[in-house]
Amino acid sequence: QVQLVESGGALVQAGGSLRLSCAASGRILGINGMGWYRRAPGLQRELVATMTSSGITKYADSVKGRFTISRDSAKNTVSLQMNSLKPEDTGVYYCTAEINNGVRLMGYWGQGTQVTVSS
Repeated sequence: QVQLVESGGALVQAGGSLRLSCAASGRILGINGMGWYRRAPGLQRELVATMTSSGITKYADSVKGRFTISRDSAKNTVSLQMNSLKPEDTGVYYCTAEINNGVRLMGYWGQGTQVTVSS
């Protein structure tokens, strides 16, 4: 069984920084894309940042220049460094990955980690 487990969510003041981490475990033969989405209160889940297995990144316009996604392919982890945080960054952040589990390529999601930015 493949699992994604996030960590690093917290309450932080506006202008502060947080680093989220996500580790994939279980039967993993390979990982394609990994990334982060978030769901703000009352809104739909939205893309924050993604990275392909070759290192190509994509960011939401709202986080460009403030957030940085990184991967450690050897450890099956993905991280999100978040700087200059704003109250509108508040939400539940979800890790996602496209994983070859030995049967097929599947999309997996973590349970989410809460990020709250106070003004």
